[in-house]
Amino acid sequence: MRLNKYDLNIPEEQLKNQVKDDFFAIFDTSKIIKNIDFSIAVKSENMQQGEIYEMPFLLFAEAKRGNKSNIIESFVQLILTMGNNSINGDKIYTIYSPEFLCAFDAEKIAFIPYEKVKHIFYKSDFDWKITPSNHKTKGFKEIQEIIQPLLENEKLQFNYLLDEAELKDFISKNLVVNSQNKLYQITKNNFTDIYYKWRLKVLPTILVNWEEERKKGIIDADFYLADLISTNNESIRKDLFVVLKQDHYEYNKTKIKNFLGLYQAEFNDKQKAHKEFWKKYKRPPEENIQQHIIERRDLLVLPDIRERKGSFFTPQIWREKAQEYLAKTFGENWQSEYYIWDCAAGTGNLLVGLTEKQRIFASTLDKADVDIIKELGNIPHNHAFQFDFLNDDFNSEKVPAKLKNILNDEKQRKKLIIFINPPYAEAGNKKTMSNENCKHKSNVANKGYTYEKYKDCIGNASNELFAQFFIRIYKEIPDCILASFSTLKYVNSQNFKKFREVFKAKFLKGFMIPANTFDNVKGEFPIGFLIWNLSKKNIIKSVRLNIYNSKNKFIGNKKFYSYHNTLSITKWKNTFDNEKRDIKAYIQAGSPDFQTQKYLCLLNEEGTMHLKYIFVNKNNLIQSSIYFAVRHCINHTWINHNDQFLFPKKGWVNDFAFHGDCLIFTLFHGKNRISSEQGENHFIPFNSKEMGCNKAPDSNFMSKYLKDFQKGKYQITTPTNLEKNSKNLVEKSNLKIEFS
Repeated sequence: MRLNKYDLNIPEEQLKNQVKDDFFAIFDTSKIIKNIDFSIAVKSENMQQGEIYEMPFLLFAEAKRGNKSNIIESFVQLILTMGNNSINGDKIYTIYSPEFLCAFDAEKIAFIPYEKVKHIFYKSDFDWKITPSNHKTKGFKEIQEIIQPLLENEKLQFNYLLDEAELKDFISKNLVVNSQNKLYQITKNNFTDIYYKWRLKVLPTILVNWEEERKKGIIDADFYLADLISTNNESIRKDLFVVLKQDHYEYNKTKIKNFLGLYQAEFNDKQKAHKEFWKKYKRPPEENIQQHIIERRDLLVLPDIRERKGSFFTPQIWREKAQEYLAKTFGENWQSEYYIWDCAAGTGNLLVGLTEKQRIFASTLDKADVDIIKELGNIPHNHAFQFDFLNDDFNSEKVPAKLKNILNDEKQRKKLIIFINPPYAEAGNKKTMSNENCKHKSNVANKGYTYEKYKDCIGNASNELFAQFFIRIYKEIPDCILASFSTLKYVNSQNFKKFREVFKAKFLKGFMIPANTFDNVKGEFPIGFLIWNLSKKNIIKSVRLNIYNSKNKFIGNKKFYSYHNTLSITKWKNTFDNEKRDIKAYIQAGSPDFQTQKYLCLLNEEGTMHLKYIFVNKNNLIQSSIYFAVRHCINHTWINHNDQFLFPKKGWVNDFAFHGDCLIFTLFHGKNRISSEQGENHFIPFNSKEMGCNKAPDSNFMSKYLKDFQKGKYQITTPTNLEKNSKNLVEKSNLKIEFS
């Protein structure tokens, strides 16, 4: 039965024209975006030549000739191409927001809503300069690994012939052509996309000295808000930093402390670009959307800056859960008995719902955020203040006098709860280190007072902004209570071992939740809310957390260990033969936790990732198989993400059934990437006769090895050597392990 509607041999350009004529004839397909194969826009007779970026695009597509294309890879290529086309060279977000992304060839076509994959463009630690059409680069594979499960679950695919009616029905119902006079609604979902387009078109026409504006606490988003929340080119809210007054902007003097200088800003093009841009949108948004946008002003900061500042919004369900756990820990009257300081407050949403306002303080980097906190009215105005927690002096005039008294009084400090959701940005993280196309974010964390003062004290942990918050609180606000959201690596990561030697406290209570329930976080890992009494200097050995899923349903509890004085499986791996001789394969091995499980595989050749490799030969095949099998026999989940694999007990040495199980597991596992396409395959477990071949590959290594294994004649590191190597490690780590 024929499945392809179009000739498989026609060129790609001809295929695009035929698909356009058969299915998209009523749309404008003439606009060419750099390197994007195919685009569909709303037809408009009034659209000018220079307005391509403001067009309401309905679809972007990647096209392939023939019928052998991998639809998932085509989507990845399209995403990378869009990432290449960014504003002013900032490889962070796309300037386009089509309704759908699409991939097609001569046989099939697939769609996915842009909103489903939009988050991928916020990856600030990814280099979008890579060549999208090269499917073998590390960057391509990284994006594919992140996005593939979502694409497989969410894409809608059609065969041109078999599903023609359904395909046309889908297009007619979902790629809706708006009339050219209809103004586009501004919603909670698209106000950030409109902002990025506004930055491209309107921002360059505003005559201001941005360096001076930042000193006043004003950013470009304040001008965008003045435009957005306006009627007839007049801003309608009094709580904005900047207001639009017909043909110019004016600064709100009541919002800017010690206001000096000019009070208005003009346009350098007589407002031409401004008028052209806003004639396509309905202003102002609905009142409830206005309030949402004001509260989410943090999203109107470029994603890389937002990450450095830590402006990540805490979802309401987790804010309420955190306050619930504080009440469980300190009693029903905790708010009237304790003081609260959110020193990474952003717009202050973590404090919403608290009742004892006179006992609450909030500080944040941006003055505009301080004013939002004041407008929300959750705390006294003089308790909200602009403060750079990692750099400013606690005794500076920025800090309210009442809070200074608390910080300087030992008794009151014990009643102070630092309640925060700090930034999670990391310099030199594993993702950047393992991707040859990415650079370390050294400018994120490796600077400033706190980093310089404590970098030697806490080692690699100093690369993490949240760790800098923690260590300054621990050292300079002694004996207080720390109640914080954060990743859990400070409890059990090897990189935080030195941090835990310094940070000693009593764990009181806590819970863990999926990280992807937070803004712009899509990874499969946990974020924990843990409450610590810093006046109790306990060595952190373990913590037990309650687990809640994304729907806030309790699903159990989990114990996290610090692996205090415990050897990892990496140390065990180092005990067996790993010399570069007679190599039959390579195992790409990462750090000893579940989060690097995806990188662990068996290869023909040594890879280029910044990871350790096991050189597999006949002398270490069993140990290598045990390592591989143990690391892969349990699947990675967001819950076990940081769990560590440890040094095994000695019983494995003589457990021959276990050896065989691990060897067979390794031979047939999906992460066994050994292939004759990349070189000789030594892992075929059959001889030439069994395979019906006249000649066996090489010396038929695996077939012979399995026969020797069955006879008990295989090679393995002797227990004596293992014991010697292990004892050397034990002596270095001051552990007490007995060998018989």
